[in-house]
Amino acid sequence: MKIFITGISTDVGKTITSAIVVEALEADYWKPVQAGDLDNSDSHKIKARISNSKTKIFENSYKLNTPASPHLAAEIDGIQIDLEKIQEPKTDNHLVIEGAGGIFVPLNEKDTIADLIQPDYKIIIVSRHYLGSINHTLLTIEAIQNRGFQVSGIIFSGSENKSTENLILDKTGIKYIGRIDEEPYFDQNVIKEYADLFRKNLLQLQ
Repeated sequence: MKIFITGISTDVGKTITSAIVVEALEADYWKPVQAGDLDNSDSHKIKARISNSKTKIFENSYKLNTPASPHLAAEIDGIQIDLEKIQEPKTDNHLVIEGAGGIFVPLNEKDTIADLIQPDYKIIIVSRHYLGSINHTLLTIEAIQNRGFQVSGIIFSGSENKSTENLILDKTGIKYIGRIDEEPYFDQNVIKEYADLFRKNLLQLQ
């Protein structure tokens, strides 16, 4: 199973979600494009938070120095991101692929994060509650569906908001995988607890 994890915006909890999904499935992990924070990248954060010994973390296709939109970070580095050079790593294991920001974050003048999604990917959306998040969540879902893909599941991140969650679930019919609470910290033990909670729903993704 290949799972693509995207968010409704930036800083909504994609990397924590990725760590939980990786741990739950003992899956491999790949972030195609990393922009900024190269000494403490999302790949580093995943490695620090998982405790299974099966996961392999694959190299980014692009490592960019500036914490900015990938198209701008690449321009600052004097390069252009080429979609053909972003090659999915080969593995017999489950693979978790983490996007950057939302699905229409630009990679170059033509391509966006959405162009990384392949037909065999199961797409999980991470939604975090804030003013405007319902709109951002529904727009993200509709944009993915308009490209001919299904959204396999949704994970809510942060403090519970039953009204918002129920509205989104009822309106879209998307499978609810779980919610990640506003924890004081996320270490290996906390990630493992969520992995155990989410595993059954993740294995049932369509």
